[in-house]
Amino acid sequence: MNVLIAEDLYLLRDGLVHLLQAHGFTVVGAVDSGPELLKGLLELRPDVSIVDVRLPPTFTDEGLQAALAARTSVPGLPILVLSQHVEQLYARELLADGSGGIGYLLKDRVFNAEQFVDAVRRVAEGGTAMDPEVIAKLLASNARREPLAALTPREREVLEAMAEGRSNAAISQRLYLSESAVAKHTANIFAKLGLAPSDDDNRRVLAVLAYLQSRT
Repeated sequence: MNVLIAEDLYLLRDGLVHLLQAHGFTVVGAVDSGPELLKGLLELRPDVSIVDVRLPPTFTDEGLQAALAARTSVPGLPILVLSQHVEQLYARELLADGSGGIGYLLKDRVFNAEQFVDAVRRVAEGGTAMDPEVIAKLLASNARREPLAALTPREREVLEAMAEGRSNAAISQRLYLSESAVAKHTANIFAKLGLAPSDDDNRRVLAVLAYLQSRT
């Protein structure tokens, strides 16, 4: 599985290279700027890319902009954002294009190699890997908008867990609910958001995020 890394800090970039190689990935590139990232994404077409948000030359949002530009040219190109920051505007745009293969993790909340490697593989396979804090901020920014405001507190908890990529069974364990109760909450959420139910966890996450994007 080929991986492209975009990270401006040498020690972290080198550490990611060694970590991924130790888990069987092939690192096809390790770059430290937005222009290099965009070039690598378009030329190498990696199975997954690990992208920092703030890269040279301006250290603002070059990483996300490069990722968005690449996915415009290559829909569904898998991108895992690894950052210290939640850039809400660009995150919504990246997450809501409906193509799959997207993740957003916060550097200070990656607690072990297994967690990180699992997220990389999930995104490479077309799934999602979302940090709960990222989802919470995206939902909070829409909290006063209808029909999200129509959700009950429990439905909002279920929605947040769905957006993390959790199955009904996983949500059941996390929230101490029966699977039938989770299924009922999920059906209510889809109904209130005007979304067709789906058994595909990744597709339903992207549908919810796409809906949030349409409300901005």
